[in-house]
Amino acid sequence: MTHIVIGIDTGGTFTDFIYKAGGQWGILKILSTPQNPGRAVLDGIGRIAGKAGVRVVHGSTVATNAILEKKGAKTAIVTNRGFEDVIEIGRQHRSRLYDLHYTRNDALIPPDLRYGVNGRITAGGEKLEEIDDARLEAVAEELAGAGVESVAVCFLHAFSNPDHEKTADAIFSRKGLSVSPSHAVLSEFREFERMATTVINAYVSPKIRRYIDFMTERIAPENLRIMQSNGGSISAETAGRESVRTILSGPAGGVVGAHDTGRSAGYQRLITFDMGGTSTDVALADKTLPISVESEISGFPVKVPMLDIHTVGAGGGSIAEIDAGGALRVGPESAGADPGPICYGKGERITVTDANLYLGRLVPEFFLGGKMALDTAAMEAHFQEMAKTVGVTPAELARGIIDVANTAMEKAIRVISVEKGHDPKDFTLICFGGAGGLHAAHLAEMLHIGRVLVPQNPGILSAFGMLSADIIKDYSQTVMRSGNDADPQTVQQWMAPLERRAVAELKAEGLPDDRICLQRFLDMRYAGQSYELIVDWTADDPAGFERFHQYHEQRYGYSAPEKPVEIVNVRLRAVGEPEKPVLEESRIGKAEIPDKARAGTRRVAFEGRAMDTPVLRRQYLENGNAIAGPALVVEYSSTIVVPPFASAEIDGFGNIVVYISNLKKR
Repeated sequence: MTHIVIGIDTGGTFTDFIYKAGGQWGILKILSTPQNPGRAVLDGIGRIAGKAGVRVVHGSTVATNAILEKKGAKTAIVTNRGFEDVIEIGRQHRSRLYDLHYTRNDALIPPDLRYGVNGRITAGGEKLEEIDDARLEAVAEELAGAGVESVAVCFLHAFSNPDHEKTADAIFSRKGLSVSPSHAVLSEFREFERMATTVINAYVSPKIRRYIDFMTERIAPENLRIMQSNGGSISAETAGRESVRTILSGPAGGVVGAHDTGRSAGYQRLITFDMGGTSTDVALADKTLPISVESEISGFPVKVPMLDIHTVGAGGGSIAEIDAGGALRVGPESAGADPGPICYGKGERITVTDANLYLGRLVPEFFLGGKMALDTAAMEAHFQEMAKTVGVTPAELARGIIDVANTAMEKAIRVISVEKGHDPKDFTLICFGGAGGLHAAHLAEMLHIGRVLVPQNPGILSAFGMLSADIIKDYSQTVMRSGNDADPQTVQQWMAPLERRAVAELKAEGLPDDRICLQRFLDMRYAGQSYELIVDWTADDPAGFERFHQYHEQRYGYSAPEKPVEIVNVRLRAVGEPEKPVLEESRIGKAEIPDKARAGTRRVAFEGRAMDTPVLRRQYLENGNAIAGPALVVEYSSTIVVPPFASAEIDGFGNIVVYISNLKKR
């Protein structure tokens, strides 16, 4: 049976689809359905495929929203007696050091659902005290009677010996409870981080499984894959069991798509800029995808490997308002898909999208290929009213909204570049998301980045990234050994159990041996340090120590090769390569823009002055076409602004390469 292959990204405003049917690629954007994101997904699949079979890779916001909105499953935690409150005690850390009114977020599990059980295993894996089976049975009865749906099981030192957790898992499972044992979620030391990650997995897993069940009413389970936060996909079954790995699945698809697109076009050092309807996600990919094991969501640590993505509440739907002090604020509140921006027809609060339209940078007749009408008249009264409040003209207000949003996004990019020892001007800014092309050139100028890459169909790039993503599984194990023990044979022995598990699980997902690649890493630190760096390791080139010193120098500004080094964890990334979309390059090009690409001119405001600006249809632009700013390039999924201080050309892959005046890089 021939299936239609579909990549799907659910966003706060739009749900995006890219698909291949009958050998041809197509794209679709429809408004999201926040109350049940799956309805928009199934609606889009119905429009694309009818009743035909489909194979889907899907990035979901279900896990993220469950945590942010505190709408996960009713969850309990079972741990060693005396350690029930580790989840609330946490670390002595304040994210806002000088905020006198600072309070931490409440723990996801209240005190009355935290249970302690006798039993203890040492850090070396020895059983100091046997688990109290009778107490576990009593707790299971109590949880079932209290309507608890999910249980996080996290015993001390389970990474060294998981026997007690396996016993608890069996007892609770017999009562029909969803169980998340910490050794299966995160087999590493640091009790708080392991417990927090396990709790999040337990909290969101039932909701993810219900969402997957809803989806599989239309999609065969074996044909549904879910995007992970680490840049790879996993089966729907695995996603339901290890749901904590799907928290950033949508943004991760965008980074993967940007990385693949940039690499194909010859750009290895990228800053990715994904501006959607509700937020902006940025990441720095210096030749490889950026992986972190120190992420947080809503103040809760998540220690599974995730792409290092920084998010700010500045998107096309971000709401502009005047605060109590009379200052203009933009975001983080978003108008979302319902009611949406004023120009969508139902909203009553000004957004960034409205400001772009007011300045002429959106062309109503080309928005979503002309299939979605924009109400320009509805905005005027709202702009007049807010402008009068702050004593400026409506055009100045619109420009101020754009400037405030750009400043928030500039700061986000500095967090993932300057604050980590990278100079933005050494990178290419690759922009995508429905609103990315409207702001990218101005951001590049602010950051002294000379080149902006705009892929084809940038508003759909996250969905494209899901189809081009590898199947990835991450494994780790705490070893806590001196670097003196790290000869290649010993490290290989540490890795061997993880490798056997990885190969078996990827083969179970249908991958042959020749499509499986194992990547090995060591978590290393100087003796006496509290945190470690991830260093790649191979048995035939075990120069991990040298690389560790180099990474430490880059990250912290110094290294100390004379100091002893510790190996804290061994880490394995198992990569399976499925069939992927192929980007084809055109070698023929010319500078002159075809007449059919020209769609007239439009008055657009730049730096307080309205200018006659050519409007170009992207689908008719060809390799080598040169574009002088100012210009607007319109396409189905996005609009790209080439300001007066920039120029652009079309490369062989159909990307628009925007060059910033006086910063042009070759």
